[in-house]
Amino acid sequence: MSKNFRVTLNERLKDENFKSEYDALEPEYQLINAILDCRKEMNMTQKQLSEATGIAQGDISKIENGCANSSLKTIERIAKGMGKKLKLEFV
Repeated sequence: MSKNFRVTLNERLKDENFKSEYDALEPEYQLINAILDCRKEMNMTQKQLSEATGIAQGDISKIENGCANSSLKTIERIAKGMGKKLKLEFV
């Protein structure tokens, strides 16, 4: 994350409405980061994940970029394609 982005974000987070909307997206960001981290840890490309799951590479890209609202079934397919199980928690 660039320094300019972080500075701008910190400024914007001072606005209560912006912060509220930003915080509401936290679970989505956590899911995206979990997918990215796992895929990279496994040295797996989006194309390889696509082949393992049957999900189009373009759709995987959209999911990782936060441009798709994926179903639980799709997230389970991604986890399985990486040899993982999906675990959900309420905290």
